[in-house]
Amino acid sequence: MNHPFQSMHLPVEPSVIAPDGSDVRILLGLTGGGMAHFELAAGQVAQAVTHRTVEEIWFVVSGKGEMWRKQKEREEVVALEPGVCLTIPLGTHFQFRASLHEQVAAIGITMPPWPGEEEAVKVPGLWEASCV
Repeated sequence: MNHPFQSMHLPVEPSVIAPDGSDVRILLGLTGGGMAHFELAAGQVAQAVTHRTVEEIWFVVSGKGEMWRKQKEREEVVALEPGVCLTIPLGTHFQFRASLHEQVAAIGITMPPWPGEEEAVKVPGLWEASCV
């Protein structure tokens, strides 16, 4: 299957609000996955969620924060700062937050492409969400 070449710049304004409450700027995609830019303002805490059918890879491009991930008994908090790359495998409960004084932004690849509103399911998180 041939896809046309595509190019774009990061949109100035968010395209949508994610089910976790973060600002999302939808970027490009192909048959196997899609790319987006996720951002939380300083001091914000996203709603904890899990995905029904997609996995993600995130790469932090600016700011500071933390990401909580949990699979059954395995649980961890990862410091988010530019250059950190992490995976969110299928079935992972996850939540992220920005530092009190600095927003955090990451590029995420969703595989397969995001199927729609029913994909994310809210779950109990590590922190109290502030942007839901």
